[in-house]
Amino acid sequence: PGLSYTWIFNNNTLHVQEDSRRFVSQETGNLYIAKVEPSDVGNYTCVVTNSEAGQSVRGPPTPLTLRSDGVMGEYEPKIEVRFPETTYAAKGSSVKLECFALGK
Repeated sequence: PGLSYTWIFNNNTLHVQEDSRRFVSQETGNLYIAKVEPSDVGNYTCVVTNSEAGQSVRGPPTPLTLRSDGVMGEYEPKIEVRFPETTYAAKGSSVKLECFALGK
């Protein structure tokens, strides 16, 4: 609790925006990009913020490159689901569950 994850692109202060192609899991901090485009090539850095402590930590940059051979590597098509065994919510409140597809 109290942790949030953001990603920075090419060491710019502009954060990677979530849209129809990009998603940042607030459960794991992972960045997912659907249909990688040439404009996505570059270095991505994860920033973890602890709102309770008022501190942020920046990880090392991770490069993203495009493969020209069409090989998917470790990301075979699958549905990624990380639901907790039990989810509690107050009546009338909203709950966000993450479920998304990986693959080609």
